Amino acid sequence: MYRVSLTEHSLLIRSTTDNLDKVRAFVEKHAAAASFPPAAVENVKMAVDEACANVIEHAYGNETGHVIEISILTFDDRLVVRLRDQGKKFDQTTYEEPDLATFVRQKKSGGFGVHLMRKLMDEVEYRHLDGQNETLLIKYRDAS
Repeated sequence: MYRVSLTEHSLLIRSTTDNLDKVRAFVEKHAAAASFPPAAVENVKMAVDEACANVIEHAYGNETGHVIEISILTFDDRLVVRLRDQGKKFDQTTYEEPDLATFVRQKKSGGFGVHLMRKLMDEVEYRHLDGQNETLLIKYRDAS
């Protein structure tokens, strides 16, 4: 069955980490307004922050002259955060889940973004269409 979102809110930001505070506030406002519990709101906020940071660092190579579109779509049963950018394509086929023990032994930092998003959200989808990247972060109401 096709469901239409009950609400949709969008935010456009420049590709700089200076805008991540604005993104977190935007997500918190709309996830809370959609009556998601505080723990779920925090999970969504962290996942979106990480997704935006990944776009800034990996898709745009830390170049600040680009745009990220963040949309929050609220449905009866779920919240969907959609990120769109025109940066470098993410090749899912080369992604490997990080090994925490190896990272600790080698004293590495970073590399856990996708893993973290998958742990915090119920679904994470990525696609590349017509030269545009789209990431969907989905949180269901009955699964916190």
